[in-house]
Formats: sequence, C-alpha cells, structure tokens
Amino acid sequence: MSDSLTIALIRDVFYSDDGADRLRERLGEAKAGGAALAVLPELAMLPWVPATKTARDEDAEAPDGPLHRLQSQIAGDVGIGLLGGAIVRDETGRRFNTALLFDSDGSFRHAYRKIHIPDEPGFWEADHYQADDTIPRPIEAFGMHLGVQICSDNNRPFGSHILGAQGAEVILVPRSTETATYVKWRPIFQANALTSGCWVLSVNRPAPEDGVPIGGPSIAVAPDGTVVLETEDPIGMVTVDRACVHAARTDYPGYLAFPSELYAAAWATVPARAAHDPIHR
Repeated sequence: MSDSLTIALIRDVFYSDDGADRLRERLGEAKAGGAALAVLPELAMLPWVPATKTARDEDAEAPDGPLHRLQSQIAGDVGIGLLGGAIVRDETGRRFNTALLFDSDGSFRHAYRKIHIPDEPGFWEADHYQADDTIPRPIEAFGMHLGVQICSDNNRPFGSHILGAQGAEVILVPRSTETATYVKWRPIFQANALTSGCWVLSVNRPAPEDGVPIGGPSIAVAPDGTVVLETEDPIGMVTVDRACVHAARTDYPGYLAFPSELYAAAWATVPARAAHDPIHR
C-alpha cells in the first residue's frame, strides 16, 4: 500500500477512426505528468449511443471483447493504469454499461456495472443496457482502496456510503452529463465525499453529441468536501492521499457509526421497484 496516488482525469472520447492513437497520446501525456492511473469518461470508446432509443448489436461486446482488448493493449504499451469501459454482453445476452480497470501492464483487474439507469430524452439508457444487481465493492489497486461508480450511481448516496463503509478511500466516477446540470452535480460530489470520507473524482464526456448538450468539467473533491480540482482541460491531474481520508474519518461527521443493521431493516420496508422506474412520471 502507498500513501498517495496521482490520477489523470481524461476529458476526451475515443470512438473516431483515430481514437486508438489519440488515446495512446493522452495516456502518454498523463504518464509523463506523473499519473499512475488514468480515468476516462463514461463509455469513452463509443459514441453517446443513448442519445436515441435504438440499440445496435455492434455497440455491445462479449467479455474480453475488442474494446476491452484495445484498452488493455494501450494501457500496457504506455505503462499506465486505466479505468475505461464498454457495453458488455453477458452469456445470457443481457447488456451492461461496464467500467473496466486495467493495471499498468494491461492486465484486467476489476469490472463495475452501472446500477442506476436513466430513461429520458438524450439519456435513453434503459433501451441500451440493464441495471446491475450485484453489491458494489472496492478493490485494492495502485496502492489504494478504489471504488468505482458510473455517473448517476453517484447521484444517490447509497453506493458511495457503502463503498466508504467497506474501506474505499477513492471513488472514481466516469460520467456523461449535460452542461446545464453541473450546478446540481457539484454539490452532490461534495456531499458524497464528505459523508463517505472518500476522495470523489469524476470526469465527463467533453462536448455535445447527437443533439445532447453534454459537457461540464472534471472534478476532484477531498474527503472533507473541498473541491481540489475543477477543470475543462483535456487532462486534469490530482494526487489523492490517505492522510486526508484518515483525517476526515476521525473528524465530524466521518467518525459517526454506520448502523448497517438498522438501515438494512429500514430499506427492507420500502417496496422494490425497477432501477429506471421513477416514482412519478
């Protein structure tokens, strides 16, 4: 384990014909700047396919598919860790929006599948992939305990609190959100960092696509809720450290207990509903 980790938030997408070359270049810049891990936006290797309700077979791939192998290869060639992603189809044909974590030698370390699935204009995600139903867990990698969420998963506090209670020190959040909604996302990132005692880092797709006004900065929030990075540069660099996590968890509100049995019992009284089924339409 190490006491700190430098992470590059790469605010770019790589689905064009020159995407592989540009990804290699961006990762090279990140490594040259001192980063051991780079984080891409949500589904950065694909166009923003949820702009429409049309789900194409070619947008998804089997485990260890072409986009998986491409990201693995480039990460290994450059010698930097990478959190990328793909729409991954399981053996039953179900499709999941999946974050993929690769080590600096290109080896596959961890997968996380999106839980909260939007279903609205520009974000017709329920037509493209399903909600995951496995418990999110952090992974020990790059000398830290890392948690992963995808976009709207961080818009509900439950996942970040669970990850923090399980020992996560950093939560990485690839996202695809509209420029106009960033004013709402910013305090959510701060609140989730402060109440989970974790670093929260998020990187967005950079520009409008297919009529969807996507945009907004990369952001990094310390465990005390302080915004330490907020940038629309293609690469944002932040060094996270364990000392800040320890300090946040020994100060208020971090030292407060997680009464898991109480809240598990309370949630058991709430009727279940589909991940993309809103309370009111």
